[in-house]
Amino acid sequence: MEYPKVFEDLINSFRKLPGVGAKTAERYAYQILDLKEEQVALFLESMEKAYHTLRPCSVCGNLTDQDRCMICEDSKRDTSLICVVTKAKDIIAIEKSGTYHGVYHVLDGEISTTKGILPENIRIKELLERITPDVKELILATNPTVDGETTALYIGKLLQNHDVIVTRLAHGLPMGGHLDYADELTLIKAMEGRKKI
Repeated sequence: MEYPKVFEDLINSFRKLPGVGAKTAERYAYQILDLKEEQVALFLESMEKAYHTLRPCSVCGNLTDQDRCMICEDSKRDTSLICVVTKAKDIIAIEKSGTYHGVYHVLDGEISTTKGILPENIRIKELLERITPDVKELILATNPTVDGETTALYIGKLLQNHDVIVTRLAHGLPMGGHLDYADELTLIKAMEGRKKI
């Protein structure tokens, strides 16, 4: 069955979002048609406002509608700790844990020679500029993937001669997980990160 071109264009717009396949995009498009006109207007307004207002924080690269994000503006945060993440959305995951009270640095990508992403294409230079004598520890919280590991190792080597402790988030088996479902890299990291009980 063929849809009218306008509806096909709407479906294709939703398909551009990550993780949205053909069926989900189709459902979203139908859902838009079921909304009241005021709801559609609010939806469009919020998308346009977000697109034109949100920008990277001038200090850490987190998402903000100001010059500096709420975390960088928070005087209660421990600025001697910098947690390095791949994307701004990773900050939310760490913040939800409620255990970290330092500041962040968003790289906005990871080194990937296969994708043509080199160290100068991500925010490593800006990170190095933030390493002052006041910074005691840098926590590398890049993804536990080949690109994430490559990025963490690269940053670790750059900071070898700096007076800052460089740590890496522990990786391993998730709570409630089963060994027979774990992939090889997860098991390797679990073995490497084992602790005395």
